[in-house]
Amino acid sequence: MASAAEQLARNLNFGTFAKAKALQQRIWFTLGALLVYRLGTYIPVPGIDPDAYAQTFQNASQGIFGMFDMFAGGAVQRMAIFALNLIPYITASIVVQVITTASPRLEALRKEGESGRRKLNQYTRYLAVLFCAVQAYGIAIGLESSQGVVINPGWFFRVSTVITLVGGTMFLMWLGEQITSRGIGNGISLIIFAGIVANLPATIVQTLELTRTGGIAGFWSILLPLIAILVIAVIVFFERAQRRLLIQYPKRQVGNKMFQGDTSHLPLKLNTAGVIPVIFGSSLLLLPATIASFASQGDAPQWLQVTAALLGRGQPLYLILFAVLIIFFAFFYTSIVFNPTDTADNLKRSGGFIPGIRPGERTAQYIDYVLTRITVIGALYLTVVALIPELIHSQLNVSQFIGGTSLLIIVTVTLDTVTQIQSHLIAQQYEGLVKRSRLGSKRK
Repeated sequence: MASAAEQLARNLNFGTFAKAKALQQRIWFTLGALLVYRLGTYIPVPGIDPDAYAQTFQNASQGIFGMFDMFAGGAVQRMAIFALNLIPYITASIVVQVITTASPRLEALRKEGESGRRKLNQYTRYLAVLFCAVQAYGIAIGLESSQGVVINPGWFFRVSTVITLVGGTMFLMWLGEQITSRGIGNGISLIIFAGIVANLPATIVQTLELTRTGGIAGFWSILLPLIAILVIAVIVFFERAQRRLLIQYPKRQVGNKMFQGDTSHLPLKLNTAGVIPVIFGSSLLLLPATIASFASQGDAPQWLQVTAALLGRGQPLYLILFAVLIIFFAFFYTSIVFNPTDTADNLKRSGGFIPGIRPGERTAQYIDYVLTRITVIGALYLTVVALIPELIHSQLNVSQFIGGTSLLIIVTVTLDTVTQIQSHLIAQQYEGLVKRSRLGSKRK
């Protein structure tokens, strides 16, 4: 028999949405915030010759800059104030989470609740400012080393560029937090999602133009859309896949009545970490690769030029590091968002148990065993999907937007946002049922 929540979900319609005024306000706020973000990607950093920079970017767009531009929503192509996007903040989040697992003091802060999380978020912001300043200074040096890009090179340009780029990233951090609290969906993920979606039309046009001019064979022009559709289907399947553990509850007596034992399921997602491992892995690779690529354009040392070449898109070292980072963060982030010990303790307190498994520590070990096994499959799935565009790019020299990384972000963020909208609508229906029941009881 379907649960009440499932029955409510099947009854959702446009009439329910029309009555959910609070949800509509959240959606309008989210759309307005994303519009502000898109406008910011067209405001250029001062002191740069747009034509000279456009030529420089065109020469490097098929390398690491193209992938960085994907996350920045075209802001790198225009060297806008949001060129760094949220990459420094994501990198800082990774570092803080890794340190938290190794530091008892920070781990205690995380367990303190809301106050502890606020302190950790503050530390993350401070570290993000540091990363952002270092990356912005590297970009300023790289721009000065490019012939004719900077109108008046010198310390004034470097300082103004650092302040502009750091300010842009800090504003996006604040905007993402506002979307999360006052809008719908995860603000950080939605900002990255908006940048990718905004560039999709240009990417499709670019691919069609390459097909027309013979840059891509006609066979591949048909195969690429089919690959994209197949990747979307695979992503939806794996993101919805679950391993459901049977949970039983014993008989219980309330007063003189004996209630039969109930059964339920503990759902374990095949990909508990979601799209986070891909974003984290890309962020860690983009930080050193961008600085090395910019700096190597001038009279850079030999080791820096070699580093930039090895970290170029499609290179074996880049692919290996990308795969290793995705697998590592798939396990790491899963361990953060899901604690088998806490889950086992909650089951024990509520009287639930897994058939054949002793409650308590043995249950925690069994849940951890099952979660580890399915995370192996989830990590391999993320790795294969993320590396598809890189392999296609190295073979066909087409844009990175057509393929796994961008499609993975688009599909997962869309599924998460739709799920949150559905939750709001179900809550709206519950409130309506409660109000009607109260009115009915008053009339009686």
